[in-house]
Amino acid sequence: MKSMLTRRDAFKGLGAAAILAATGLPVGELLAADAKPSEAALSEAFRDGVYVQGKLPYAPDALGPSYDAQTLETHYAKHHAPAVVLLNAALAKLEAARKANDFAAVKGLSQDLALNGGSHVLHSLFWHSMTPGGAGVPDDLAAALTKDFGGVEPAQRHFAAAAKAVEGGGWGVLAYEPIAGKLLVLQCEKHQNLALWGAVPLLVCDVWEHAYYRQYANRRDDWVEAFLKLANWAFAGKRLAAARA
Repeated sequence: MKSMLTRRDAFKGLGAAAILAATGLPVGELLAADAKPSEAALSEAFRDGVYVQGKLPYAPDALGPSYDAQTLETHYAKHHAPAVVLLNAALAKLEAARKANDFAAVKGLSQDLALNGGSHVLHSLFWHSMTPGGAGVPDDLAAALTKDFGGVEPAQRHFAAAAKAVEGGGWGVLAYEPIAGKLLVLQCEKHQNLALWGAVPLLVCDVWEHAYYRQYANRRDDWVEAFLKLANWAFAGKRLAAARA
């Protein structure tokens, strides 16, 4: 029997109470602005032994007109939130399999874990990778981009080209690779494929169609250019400093 979990399975099998428990937020607060600093993006993604969906760091309409409220709300509540449910469900099923000494479903559940875990981590970073009006590149990050890409503008063009050219659904990712101590631009297919082990994502752009289709239709290039207008390079700079430390 196929073990892969779907969004429909999650909502049907876990119910509304479990979905809200996974997000960690009442329905009315799902889209409330978060008062905590953006560098806490991932520390808020796991709480009390389960993965949870953190609050947005801005109001849903704050990124307009580049990213409108309806597109953002649908993306946040209908795509990120279910991934949290499915991630926790996969972990619960794996725990049950260990207790029952029945590992027949491990392959499919491991795929669920990677897909939905990658989705949760990347989405948690994605909301903080944008800020109203965008944020300029801080000096330390600019120096690193210049060293590894020949300048800030070439790095940004490289990032945009990679994001626009992802095959199928996935992400454009600016990452820090700690072995060489250098910055890289990666294409991530789905939420987990083509990743580089040990690399720390600093800034991510979601190019799954669900991220932009409501506002941009099939014009992914337009969406990526709009993302760059919102890009929170200050957030990326803080993550780079933390990764180096």
